Amino acid sequence: MSESSAFYLLEERIQRFIWSEGWESLRDAQEAAIPLVLKGDRDVIVAAATAAGKTEAAFLPALTHVLQSDGPRLIVYISPLKALINDQFGRLDRLCEQLEIPVWPWHGDISSSVKARFLKKPEGVLLITPESLEALLCNRGTSVGTAFKGVAFFVVDELHAFIGSERGKQLQSLMHRVEQVLGRTVPRIGLSATLGDMGLAAGFLRPGRGADVALVTSAASGNDLRVLVKGYEEPQVVRGEGDDAEQEPMTPAQIAAELFSELRGTNNLVFPNSRREVERYTHLLNKLCLDRQVPKEFWPHHGSLSAEIRSETEAALKQKEQPATAVCTNTLELGIDIGAVKCVAQIGSPPTVASLRQRLGRSGRRKGEPATLRGFCIENALGGKPSLADELRLDTVQMTAMISLLIDRWFEPPMAHGAHLSTLVQQMLSFIAQNGGAPIGQLYDLFCAKSRPFEGVSKGEFVELVRHLGQKELLMQDSAGTLLHGRVGEKLVNHYTFYAAFAADEEFRIVAGGKSLGSLPVSQMLSVGQRILFAGRTWKVEEVDDEQKVIYVVRSGGGAPPLFSGGPGQVHTRVRQRMRELLESESTPSYLDAVARRFLSEARANYKARDLKNVYLLDLGGHVQVMTWLGDAANEALACLLQRLKFAAAASGPGVEVAKKGTVEDLRDALVDIGSEDAPPLEMLFAETKSLGREKWDWALPDPLLRKAYASLHINLSEAIAWAKAIC
Repeated sequence: MSESSAFYLLEERIQRFIWSEGWESLRDAQEAAIPLVLKGDRDVIVAAATAAGKTEAAFLPALTHVLQSDGPRLIVYISPLKALINDQFGRLDRLCEQLEIPVWPWHGDISSSVKARFLKKPEGVLLITPESLEALLCNRGTSVGTAFKGVAFFVVDELHAFIGSERGKQLQSLMHRVEQVLGRTVPRIGLSATLGDMGLAAGFLRPGRGADVALVTSAASGNDLRVLVKGYEEPQVVRGEGDDAEQEPMTPAQIAAELFSELRGTNNLVFPNSRREVERYTHLLNKLCLDRQVPKEFWPHHGSLSAEIRSETEAALKQKEQPATAVCTNTLELGIDIGAVKCVAQIGSPPTVASLRQRLGRSGRRKGEPATLRGFCIENALGGKPSLADELRLDTVQMTAMISLLIDRWFEPPMAHGAHLSTLVQQMLSFIAQNGGAPIGQLYDLFCAKSRPFEGVSKGEFVELVRHLGQKELLMQDSAGTLLHGRVGEKLVNHYTFYAAFAADEEFRIVAGGKSLGSLPVSQMLSVGQRILFAGRTWKVEEVDDEQKVIYVVRSGGGAPPLFSGGPGQVHTRVRQRMRELLESESTPSYLDAVARRFLSEARANYKARDLKNVYLLDLGGHVQVMTWLGDAANEALACLLQRLKFAAAASGPGVEVAKKGTVEDLRDALVDIGSEDAPPLEMLFAETKSLGREKWDWALPDPLLRKAYASLHINLSEAIAWAKAIC
């Protein structure tokens, strides 16, 4: 440590702890962060790869500050996961015991007696989730000032997991509410492995004052990356017109056999793209274990499983006696300590490049060991009347584009611009519970004034919101003008589900001819006349019932199936542009196997045959595909603009699908009109659309604010109009 200046700034007992742990040196992120955090007078973001020592970069100087200060003696650590809190408790407790600093985990599984002991003497390190912090403020309003009187730092772990979500907006509001009670600013420390734009992240951590946030980015490049992408072709299935049974695909069993052969005997993570596929692959892999009469090594992990089952999987990964592989959703993207992972397997394109980077951060953590990615692309065999997605082998091209961007060290910027007005409703109700009521002016100043979490809501919009919440019986006003909970509001606030700002995944039922076909998670707007693919068949939307969450459909006659799928992630324009570059290139990435290379070659041949370098309107019979090669937000905006001109349009993969209305030239003229006009008001833009509600309290918003909230998250009007202008 002789070359480390930061080490000698730490409290002496912390230095001894570092020596006893056998550290040879501090990591570069720790060297840079320690002097910044130690002062306790500014906000700091530490961005570094998984296992690069971010937690210590925050806590070693923060604990030193607390020990050397006569002032505040509480550090509040906020985590997105209870499991992560339990991990951090294990990591911090040994150190803090030597420092005589108590560590307090606080979430739904912690006993009331532990919480009572903390409230009696609120010092040390408090490890808490946003939901538990919400409950604390909501239910212990009179003691909030006492409980947080000594807070010296807010430490926000996995910062990227909060940005762009309801929970992130809730977290901003909760930290601000605590500061308002204390009458002072509390330094915030954000920790993250994946931040595409540090400036946006800083603006999220401290709204309105992001320029003042100190930024620490690790210079460590990490270990080498080893990549192999394998292609699998799903054979054509010929079915009769009346055969509605969903055909089980053949390729998952083949991929499972490959995974069994390559992964068994080591610790790994396998990421299919849905909970259903997690269950499918876990079943197939454990059946292979049973058939081969070898111990079970494959464990499921997703949000619908109980905490006990997820804990079993995490424990299996941590123990060293028996190898284990988790088949999981993004629940294991975050920093739960599951030990060293040899390989990450990705089945189908990942939701985002940032997500892929986060997943890969789990592999190659041992010194000298490469991070290893095994990708699996599934494409349908060509023949008959293939869809455009099949012709262009979009799954393979998209995964290849994402991997190439990952190698270039690009990933999506955080979505810090979302309004999340659903969460504003929750926070208003929570603050009223905390204080027993509030005047409307106080609520506006607290939440919506300059540099506040919901800045951008005008006073007029806020008054309309309060009036609307009164009509919904969420709020009422007494004779003195104080806002109180209404009949419905009181009932909802007193239920334990209130503390979460996000809702469980909601799905729309698909109904045809009075018969329920199943349910579909919907992540983009729907409009009457658009086509969707469900249960292997193409359907046309006849009606959307937002209130009952039902989509009424009829069979769509003929033609290739649509690209709409309601997938897991919002694809960025940069990804689609890289896909197009790959299709126009002649070089082939070395990490593609023979089948994946064939897929790419077929995609390029079909791209060239359709002259997609020059053609942007494809007449596909019953509909026209507008090939924008833009991201989902711009495509959805363009679909809205076309719907306003009475076209049945929907965002569809790398473009927009438009039902035939007149000639292709009519559509071309409409796009010229879009490119020559200014963006219309939101009430006109969304006049023909349904299903704008996505977040938990969206049902309580008046229509203008619902449109504003949706547009802030899902629509990129300027990019759509710029594209239309460019093609004129």
